[in-house]
Amino acid sequence: MKIPARKVTIDECSPLMDPLFTSGVVSRAVLSGNPQSKKDEEAVERIDVRAVLIRGERNWQFSHRSAKKMTHVNLRSEEAAEELLRLFSETFRNCLITAADQEIQLQKQKDGSLILRGLTASKNDINASKFDLIPLNHDRTKQYILPDNVPCDFLIKLGVMSSTGKVIAQKWDKFRQINRFLEMVADVSSEIDSTAALRIIDFGCGKAYLTFALYHYFTAIKKREVKIVGLDLKSDVVEFCSKTAKDLDYSGLTFQQGTIRDFANTEPADMVVCLHACDTATDDALADAVRREAKVILAVPCCQHELLSQIDNPRMRPLLKHGLIRERLSSLITDSVRGLLLESKGYSVDMLEFVDLEHTPKNLLIRAVKNGTASSIERASDEYSQFRNEWCIHPVFEEMIKSPSI
Repeated sequence: MKIPARKVTIDECSPLMDPLFTSGVVSRAVLSGNPQSKKDEEAVERIDVRAVLIRGERNWQFSHRSAKKMTHVNLRSEEAAEELLRLFSETFRNCLITAADQEIQLQKQKDGSLILRGLTASKNDINASKFDLIPLNHDRTKQYILPDNVPCDFLIKLGVMSSTGKVIAQKWDKFRQINRFLEMVADVSSEIDSTAALRIIDFGCGKAYLTFALYHYFTAIKKREVKIVGLDLKSDVVEFCSKTAKDLDYSGLTFQQGTIRDFANTEPADMVVCLHACDTATDDALADAVRREAKVILAVPCCQHELLSQIDNPRMRPLLKHGLIRERLSSLITDSVRGLLLESKGYSVDMLEFVDLEHTPKNLLIRAVKNGTASSIERASDEYSQFRNEWCIHPVFEEMIKSPSI
């Protein structure tokens, strides 16, 4: 039942609105009418509020909109009503809350008084059961390749999931990283059309979360036979990963200790992965993949120092004056070089945003698929020559890929 408009205070509104947010019957809320927004483009002119799920818990996302930008703040249900009323009281003239078949409207009058419309007189009249809860769209509703709440053997073994399939709270970043990686693999898996067992090498596998994910993806999801070798410098890491693979009965997954340059395996590869190799070790992995004529390459570069002292360009010297900017520019040039040289070897290349690895804050992934054309190879070779000359550089990767095939 709705009641006529009446004057209220902020303190009177709080006990009326708190149960709406904590029970989840609110579908959205809007704050508008900031008088400062007409004078200042930086001032927030509107705030939209909607329910979201974050790690299984209902939160409320406040989207602050100004003429120039939009920012987001997520609050727990018990904080949302208080923040909404605070923002309304301090800044805005209008507040509209939609709760299924009811609308609650607060308006600030010229004399500073507040008018409330459309809400039942007592909080006891608010019955959450009569409202239909809205669908909540946020990170937890994403359709992951490896879904939450579905037990997955390697994720359980590596401590990412509980035995019931629930993602451990502290492991959500790792869970998302694994799924993001598998999405990138899934996008190009059709490029590997071999009917034989897929051959994959993971250089610098570390604790091998993504290596195990690859094995599970191809064997359990794609139903393909696969042989994966994980290589790492640390003997204790190799020992741990080997035992884990044995415990999981991942018979096609093996681990070896050693460097990329000393890797004795000379078989061709369908896919080469390199997600931890530091500085020119990334180039070692890419060059190895090219020599093996790998159909797919996935690499996340780590620290990159080789070209730092080399780069020079008279037209770009303002970018080279400061060490921090020079270092970042050097990384961008290094990865651009890698992309062009891979294209010159017959690969189409994407530079994709990835989730930060534990070993590096960099979030760029190089994905290369061997399906280039003669014209694209020639064009990339010309672009590379011009690019190299403009920056006065001599990348080691250029020499590496001139080496004969394995």
